[in-house]
Amino acid sequence: RRGEAAGTGAGAGAVEVGVTIPADLDGTIHSPKRLAAMAILASSTTTDFSFLREQLKLADADLSKQTGALRDAGYVKTKKIGHGRTGQTRFTIMSEGRAAYLAYRRHLLDLLRE
Repeated sequence: RRGEAAGTGAGAGAVEVGVTIPADLDGTIHSPKRLAAMAILASSTTTDFSFLREQLKLADADLSKQTGALRDAGYVKTKKIGHGRTGQTRFTIMSEGRAAYLAYRRHLLDLLRE
């Protein structure tokens, strides 16, 4: 199933002006930055903030925003260890997040086969 023009389809979520997400794709994961983060998190047991930041080439504030959206969706668990400059933030993909990521991949592959 394909998305319609922005604002014309029931349930289609706009990503940016004129671009929509097909109803069967997860809008939380659909963002390129969050999709890349989920791909990394799905292939590891835990991932620290600095590694994710370096791999995604994001500023600290942007990475915090993207991982916050994943956390708010229940896809990622955040654990802070220590405080200040020596503190670390680690991310773990939750079972709901892994299932959502794998479903997203399946839907995307199906779309590409059409």
